[in-house]
Amino acid sequence: MWLTYLALGGAATVSYAAGVLPRLAFTVVGVGCVTAWACGPRLHDVRPRRPWRLLTAAGLFFLAGILLRALLVDLPAPQAQFGDAFSVCGFGFFIAGLVSFLNRWGMDRHALLDGLIVCISSVVASLLLFVMPAATIPDRPLVVTALAGLYPLLDTITVLLVANLAFTTAVRQPAFVLLGGMMVLVFAGDLGYAIIGRSGEVNGSRLMDLPFLLAFTLGGAAALHPTAKGLSLATPLPIQAWSLPRMLLIGPAVAVPFLLTVLLAHESTASRLILGLGGAAIVALLLVRASDAVQSHAAAQRRFEHQATHDPLTGLPNRRLLGSMIERLLAERAPGDVWVFYLDLDGFKLVNDSWGHPVGDQLIIDVGARLRDALPGTATIARVGGDEFVVVRRCTEPEAMADARKIMECVERPLVVVAAEGATAEVVVGASMGIVRADRQEQADALMRDADTAMYRAKEEGRNRWKVFDASMRDAVRERVEIEVALRAAVAQEQLSISYQPIVELPAGRPAGVEALVRWEHPVRGWLEPNVFIAVAEDSNLISALGSWVLRESVRQLARWRADGVVDDNFWMSVNVSPRQLGDAAFAERLAAVLRQAGVPATNLVLEITESVMVEGSELTERVLVELRALGVRISVDDFGTGFSALGYLRRHPVTGVKIDRSFVKGLGTSTEDEEIVRAVVAMSSALRLSVVAEGVETEAQRDVLVTLGVPLAQGWLWGKAVPPAEFAARWSLGGVGERVAARSD
Repeated sequence: MWLTYLALGGAATVSYAAGVLPRLAFTVVGVGCVTAWACGPRLHDVRPRRPWRLLTAAGLFFLAGILLRALLVDLPAPQAQFGDAFSVCGFGFFIAGLVSFLNRWGMDRHALLDGLIVCISSVVASLLLFVMPAATIPDRPLVVTALAGLYPLLDTITVLLVANLAFTTAVRQPAFVLLGGMMVLVFAGDLGYAIIGRSGEVNGSRLMDLPFLLAFTLGGAAALHPTAKGLSLATPLPIQAWSLPRMLLIGPAVAVPFLLTVLLAHESTASRLILGLGGAAIVALLLVRASDAVQSHAAAQRRFEHQATHDPLTGLPNRRLLGSMIERLLAERAPGDVWVFYLDLDGFKLVNDSWGHPVGDQLIIDVGARLRDALPGTATIARVGGDEFVVVRRCTEPEAMADARKIMECVERPLVVVAAEGATAEVVVGASMGIVRADRQEQADALMRDADTAMYRAKEEGRNRWKVFDASMRDAVRERVEIEVALRAAVAQEQLSISYQPIVELPAGRPAGVEALVRWEHPVRGWLEPNVFIAVAEDSNLISALGSWVLRESVRQLARWRADGVVDDNFWMSVNVSPRQLGDAAFAERLAAVLRQAGVPATNLVLEITESVMVEGSELTERVLVELRALGVRISVDDFGTGFSALGYLRRHPVTGVKIDRSFVKGLGTSTEDEEIVRAVVAMSSALRLSVVAEGVETEAQRDVLVTLGVPLAQGWLWGKAVPPAEFAARWSLGGVGERVAARSD
């Protein structure tokens, strides 16, 4: 549409220049432009429309003024200038429209100063070259002289606005270029009339109106172009520098007064006064501009440094600045020791997941403010991670311990949060904190590392507490790192092994299934307890690879036993899976492929999950559990009763069984409370049609109580420890199982 309008406007301009229906051609272009300004923004849903409405009004007045001037050309002055009244009003609306654009984009002070330099230069040139010569023409009506001087001044204001528009946006979209071309053409047309006005002429040849026709054409195309919507969303220049394009516009403006001084040296005192004042104003503006540029650069440098050294959310120092602040404190010769407190919020992830990140940000800001209010002004507070803060202070040990209590108390206070939908609630978080006292010879990085180590020890011991660092913690971290490196190599090279512990039917003691338990012989430390290296695997993201290997090998082992006749078709394999594995969207699909390749039915596999999976699991985890049940795999809750046990979780998740934790089995036969807990678990599981396995059975007394309570399945050292697959096959193969059980009973 905009290209069509450009073509139509160009054809009408050629027709006007050739003298073919000139009035009709001018009317078509003018009416077309006004229509485009009125309808184009609606076509492209441009917001706001106020600038375009003002331009539409300006176009109507311009068009009326031009047509009236053509009709009244033969009348004597001042009647012939009646159309100029409409043109002047048109300039008013035109300038208002440009100002409206600038208000939308925002006036930049650098652009304003540069625009004023260009404007003053234009004013000086207009006054000396056009206004003053026009005023000296004898026998001329006052209204004609006033108009001859007014148009250059209006053009000067237009120049100021055009310069500001050009200096305020970095994106030169087509609509912007077309609109800028229109303004330049209007200025060129008025400049032509100003030139002939020096000799007293008011009306020129038809060719002098061509810039106005072309201006109407470009202006209408700007409104019809799709990028007109972007004129309200102009991108400001990031830095108002003394760039080459800027200097190409400012340079000539600065040179004008000095050139005119040479050219008009013989002119009147008034001319020299105008040149002097104009030149002085331009020099003053240049000095202000240069000073402002230096100050802006310094301010930008300060902002950059602040952003590089401070947290954008809380305004607190970040890790980078904190290191230098600690080094400075260590270098000071002052009484007291330097203490570093490293705290991590407990429960912050739950707040983020439940209420959203805006509420989480609100919580972080509030914790930062609380720490500032609770601690002395000499304390340095920094945010070094998502929910991690560090406090550094030089003080005595009693003062440090008092500060630790203040930190914990201020973090634990309830916080009222407001969610996006307007709901409010109280949230409470805790903190795990590590504390270290600095040695004057230590480095900031080492102190941060030690405080972080103590913080993780506090988390391991139950969270919502603090621990003071000692050297044994550093040794433990070093040992953990060594274990991780060796474990990573062992997983990659499949150097681990799997042992199998029977799960028997009560009271007969006949194996109904087996639990696969991973074992690892460290090349230096020997056999490590599973809880040692499994925790390392969880923290280092090795658990997924390790868990996949255990699942794959266990299923293959079950397939071999079934093929060799060691177990019957109902025998099942129980394997532990981690929450990270269940967070993999393709987990069920890959497990199905493993079962299919081994030829093992899905019903012969039981996956043991922790209670935390039910409590903290995401929608993805829930979907994976549903997919596993649809596959036929059974799901059992391991260590049931030690965590967030609740009937609602069992009903909501697709589990098929529970495994009673050994801590409740240990007291059977001696503790009435443990017996009642097991009885309640059996009753609940029976009501929900869940299978029940008791783990950690070591004595016949425990076994007998379990039989009395109706527990159908059990495992533990009473029937043997976990053993390698060959030993399990030799001991628990189908042949002779009954004789061994009978002998044990006797």
